[in-house]
Amino acid sequence: MPGQPANPKLVELAAITGAHGVTGEVRLKLFGEGAEALSRIRTFQLSKPSPSGADRLTLKKVRDDKKSGAIARFAEITNRSDAERARGTVLTAPRASLPPLAKGEYYHVDLVGLTVVTDSGETVGSVTEVVNYGATDILEIAKEPVPAKGMKSFMVPITKDAVIEWDEEKLVISKDFVES
Repeated sequence: MPGQPANPKLVELAAITGAHGVTGEVRLKLFGEGAEALSRIRTFQLSKPSPSGADRLTLKKVRDDKKSGAIARFAEITNRSDAERARGTVLTAPRASLPPLAKGEYYHVDLVGLTVVTDSGETVGSVTEVVNYGATDILEIAKEPVPAKGMKSFMVPITKDAVIEWDEEKLVISKDFVES
């Protein structure tokens, strides 16, 4: 399509953790808002080809498993053996297919790769990963230039005090959160 990047950003939404029953349903570990959010997307691109060799899976139905995961049925997975072989498959979707966000919200994929500058204008590195260990999302920032000794990256929580703003090109953090 004209105007579309050749390799659009893909967002990881869930991973298949195993079979559920004998008819091809799978258990999912969710990386986002829940089963309802997955139901808005019909076709998922895969991190690895499915047991049938397909690089996409078509969602037939999905439901909450009441344990912070989901149970799903895909057109291409029709029995327990295929479901077991699909274990570890990550389900992704193009960033453009996801719903728009409110001000201050973000998808992790939108932050990864951004240049990081301080509120005083100093470039300190780039975002390599967004992780969450329970309290809040945390940015891992690779230092630029890479130091000869010591830590090659540092982490900054995504809080109002630490992350001042971001756009499509850069992320601004408070200089108080920069690790030397």
